Amino acid sequence: MKTLIWILLLSASTCTAYSQTFITRNGYIGFFSKTPLEDIKAENRQVYAVIDAPKKNLAFTCLVKGFLFPKQLMQEHFNENYIESDKYPKANFLGTYSGDVNVGKDGTYPVQIKGQLTLHGVTQTIDVPAIIEVKGNKLVGTSEFKLTPGDYNIKIPGLVKEKIAKQIDVRVSVECNPK
Repeated sequence: MKTLIWILLLSASTCTAYSQTFITRNGYIGFFSKTPLEDIKAENRQVYAVIDAPKKNLAFTCLVKGFLFPKQLMQEHFNENYIESDKYPKANFLGTYSGDVNVGKDGTYPVQIKGQLTLHGVTQTIDVPAIIEVKGNKLVGTSEFKLTPGDYNIKIPGLVKEKIAKQIDVRVSVECNPK
């Protein structure tokens, strides 16, 4: 009987360790546009992220108005003229990752993330490399990739077209705790 109880306890603790959902409400998404005429940088540190480790699912969402720029005028143009944040208030990603991540063992695990990114009312499939690092009982996810504003029907007026890169560098970083 004692052996059966120990087996059940070990099984339960193993299931708990490997069937966890990890979340954060203060993840990070930043983007950068570099041209000879101007550099544009914005950061959002109010990104909500969920990683379901056993199913290899993940989801991210943020309010677009949460992106902060060094110059107030850039922020106004971004929200009013380009991204139209009153009409399209959120950016969302829903996807999966491939690759093995052992949430019970500290380490760095390269993965490939694939899913649907919705921005400016347009949904596109993206497939990007990422790293998931297990640190204690936390998952730290990072990824860097490029997005093309035109793919999301973001119109850049001719007057400033040379000031905004054709492809925008995007960086994502989240530190998720067990739910």
